[in-house]
Amino acid sequence: MKLINWWPPMLGTGISLKYISKDFSRFDVIMKLRWYNKNLVGIHYGGSLYSMCDPWYMFILTANLGKKYIVMDKSAAIRYKKPGKGTVKCTFQLSQERISEIRKEINEIGKNEYTFLCEILNSDGEVICEVDKTVYVRKKDFDWDVN
Repeated sequence: MKLINWWPPMLGTGISLKYISKDFSRFDVIMKLRWYNKNLVGIHYGGSLYSMCDPWYMFILTANLGKKYIVMDKSAAIRYKKPGKGTVKCTFQLSQERISEIRKEINEIGKNEYTFLCEILNSDGEVICEVDKTVYVRKKDFDWDVN
C-alpha cells in the first residue's frame, strides 16, 4: 500500500503515507511545504490540502467491508482555519465498531452515505483545515426496484 506514495497525484503534491494499521482502519499522511505545492502567498495550496484527504476513508471502508460492497467518494467540503505552513499531517481512522455498524446498516437498508471529518494539523498540533468527506456505500446486490 505504501506504493501509493509513487502514484502521480500523491507524488506531484508531496503527500506521503507514513503509517497504515495492520487492519487497514488507520492511515497517517503528511505533506511538507515545497516550492511545487505552495500558492502565491507561500502557504500550502488548497487543492493539495484537499488531496491529502481524498482517498483514505474510501480505502478504509473498501478494505474492511470486502468485495460484497461498493464504496465511492461522493463529495467534500473544505474549511480553511489557518495558513498551512511547514509540514502538515492528518490521521484517518475508523474503529472496528464503527465499521461493523456501517456493515450492519448497509446489510439492512442496502445503501447509504457517510460523512467523516478530516482535520489537517500543523506541526504545533493546531487545526489548519477541516474537510468533510462524504462516502457512498452500497451492497453490490442492492435491488434498486425495492428501495
